[in-house]
Order: sequence, then structure tokens, then C-alpha cells
Amino acid sequence: MLGVTRLAAAADAIAPDGSEVRILCATARGSMAHFRLPPGGVARAVAHRTVEEIWYVVAGTGRLWRRLGDATEITVLEPGVSATIPLGAQFQFRNDGEGPLDIVAMTMPPWPGMAEACLVAGLWPPTW
Repeated sequence: MLGVTRLAAAADAIAPDGSEVRILCATARGSMAHFRLPPGGVARAVAHRTVEEIWYVVAGTGRLWRRLGDATEITVLEPGVSATIPLGAQFQFRNDGEGPLDIVAMTMPPWPGMAEACLVAGLWPPTW
């Protein structure tokens, strides 16, 4: 089956981390979604149980905190930056800009549902 999806104006869902989700295309091996944090927004910190992700920032500025084992990193998010969320990594992101922070993410295997993410202790206090 050939798929085509257009980015929706309104969110399809709210992610476990609190960001807006707009669902894009999916196949049996992976899914794609658009995530948005409003200005000043700070997501809840989470870890995924069974999936890994690749992020690509399309608009806005912010920071991504990731921890995997003993490794901890903060990455500046700005258009053109791509980052991975390995399986089991704890992560949190925030919008430091004046406009929305927009990220397109590929999830492998496809996103299985809200129970996929478990809340963890993060670096910043979430805004919701």
C-alpha cells in the first residue's frame, strides 16, 4: 500500500511527554510524526520501552537532554539538527525560542501506543 499524509493544522494527540503530535505516514517497520512544543514549553522526561527514534528539527530552537547508561548529553535543537533517541534512553526537550519548536521523528518499530513511554526524572521542571 502506498501512503500519503499531509501535516494537519491541529494536533491528532498529545504525547506522553506533553508535546502536540501530528501523525504522518507509517509502514510495518516504522512510523513518522510531527511534534510541537509551544514557546517556553518543557516536555516531561520519558524513556521508551520498545522503540527508538530519529529526530529532525524543522523549526524553532531548544535543547534536548539525553541519558543512556553513564552517558549524558544536552544537544542544541535548531533547524537542520538531527538526533537519535536510542532504545532505553531517558530524554527531555524544551523550547527556548519565541515560536513553536517543530520536530519530525521516525519511530522504529512503529509507535505502539501511549503505554510505550514511561515517565523518568528529568533535567528541567516540565510545564505540564
